[in-house]
Amino acid sequence: MKKTKILVVTVFAAIIGLITIAADHIDAPAVSGSSADITDFYAFEGEDSNNLVFVANVQGLLSPSATTAASFSENVMVEFNIDTNDDKVEDLVIQAIPRDGKMYFFGPYSPTTTGLNSTINEMATKSEVAISSSSAIVANQNGMKFFAGPRDDPFFMDFAQYGEIIGGNATGFNSPGSDTFAGTNVMSIVVEVPKSEIGGSGTINTWVEAKSKQ
Repeated sequence: MKKTKILVVTVFAAIIGLITIAADHIDAPAVSGSSADITDFYAFEGEDSNNLVFVANVQGLLSPSATTAASFSENVMVEFNIDTNDDKVEDLVIQAIPRDGKMYFFGPYSPTTTGLNSTINEMATKSEVAISSSSAIVANQNGMKFFAGPRDDPFFMDFAQYGEIIGGNATGFNSPGSDTFAGTNVMSIVVEVPKSEIGGSGTINTWVEAKSKQ
């Protein structure tokens, strides 16, 4: 077992019904532009309704030209946390760690430590996928699916109109609005897990953290 770090950014907490989305663009200046900067977290039922899908998007606002050189930092671990009994403490984690062109996944497994400190159990279920560049690479291992690499940012937000509303110059958004994130990319980490691996009573709390090596 290996002790890792304390983190920088905790991103989003949510409760899964059918789909959960949380976003945090441009809200973490200390890690802005790095793979510790989480932009979005999605959790939803998979196309195969026996599965749940967890998506962490990091390093937002990448232009198409900057995307080619974008990479995941080997000093940053992205951790999906899953609370199955509503005590707001993670019962299971899935950890994603890049190394030498691959993203390695550990879990889901029950962590020996919770909160800001993370311990990697190298004896937990281990899977890997080559980090994609121009074409998407999806790995199927241990009954799960994995992806890591650049994707078009799916989040929609009209920041200019939002500013008008906040400034008292408008009463609502336009239809259609103007997508501030159109044409920009993110770095995505995706895990699809059988519900049987998660357990619980049918409702879970889930959140994602980016933890930088100290």
